Amino acid sequence: MIDPRITQLADVLVNYSCAVKRGEKLLLEAIDVPHEFTAEVIRLTREAGGVPVIKLDSNQTKRAMMLHGTQDSWDLIAEAERHVMERVQCYIGARGSHNVSQLSDVPTDKQKVYESTVWRRVHQEIRVKKTRWVVLRWPTPSMAQMAEMSTEAFEEFYFNVCTMDYRKMSKAMQPLKARMEKTDIVRLKGPGETDLTFSIKGIPAIPCDGKLNIPDGEVFTAPVKNSVNGVIKFNCPTLYRGETHMDVRLEFKNGKIIKATSSNTEKLNEVLDTDAGARYVGEFAIGFNPYCVRPMKDILFDEKIAGSIHFTPGTCYDEASNGNKSDIHWDLVMRQTPDCGGGEMYFDKQLIRKDGLFVPKDLQPLNPESLIGPNGRQRSAPAKSTKASMLTSPRAKAVASPTRRAAKR
Repeated sequence: MIDPRITQLADVLVNYSCAVKRGEKLLLEAIDVPHEFTAEVIRLTREAGGVPVIKLDSNQTKRAMMLHGTQDSWDLIAEAERHVMERVQCYIGARGSHNVSQLSDVPTDKQKVYESTVWRRVHQEIRVKKTRWVVLRWPTPSMAQMAEMSTEAFEEFYFNVCTMDYRKMSKAMQPLKARMEKTDIVRLKGPGETDLTFSIKGIPAIPCDGKLNIPDGEVFTAPVKNSVNGVIKFNCPTLYRGETHMDVRLEFKNGKIIKATSSNTEKLNEVLDTDAGARYVGEFAIGFNPYCVRPMKDILFDEKIAGSIHFTPGTCYDEASNGNKSDIHWDLVMRQTPDCGGGEMYFDKQLIRKDGLFVPKDLQPLNPESLIGPNGRQRSAPAKSTKASMLTSPRAKAVASPTRRAAKR
């Protein structure tokens, strides 16, 4: 018997996130996820009148390809996958994460071959721009360990955050979008050194309400490319190309990162020297998912933390373009909640959020108590599974996707 939570999640992805219509083709890229989930996506896609297309993948083989594949092999893979991506209208990327450091021993130059072929030609150029898509992580024991939670507690958290009432959140985020699109200067202040200013004038603000990522809960834009000045120190651990960084500190002058340090400063600067755009910022976003309350080194969750912002060296998105282009997109998260020392966010000198809570009345519906209520969640609770934990069942113990994926991609 299929865990009813799998069915509920598949239904959110097929019928809300992708909103599959009759005759449309949906590509599910299932990377080390249980076949029960894949089968439910197939069933619900057909039930909606769509045409399912399935790609099963493994991170064990992907790592081997990165280590031993050639430019010619990656070019051919990119050509084949692009051919399929150009012919579908919807995409679901479901990715496990059993070992988040799986790529830590893959040389940077070999990772860059993948990034410049499959990632750029298939995902950046086609999937992101031309399909209705959504991506998600699949829960695994390693995610529970990173979150410092028991397996059972993490499962409950995972399905709460992934199937919450995104329609309610979508309505609540519209005033924030409107305010951001009227704002010129943003100022961020935090404990210690953080004091950063930049302009977002004239750049669209994009609400993210479960249509592109699951989980979701942010509004993003981009800073005017040369406007960023000051210092920001991030207080969440971050993972990129298989390496973990703590205490990332960036110093900006006229938009460019002129000094960067972390617990792994050499690797940090190696990434920032990838190309000319890597030392400029392509995204500024405000997170407010009430179920995401602490970092777990998984950017799909961490960038949505209630009371957080993320600031992103690298390429911008076409929907909120500041003209910066790069092969990287590295979301770095700073929490401004009291347990992290607090902090303030100002739009044109008006206090917008203090210690992680929105201050203006029209934005208060985005605060956690408003989104989930003081006594529990605002969602349809799935039936309790009678099966063994999904995270510990044989099929659910998938080798993970460690491939670094920027939030909304």
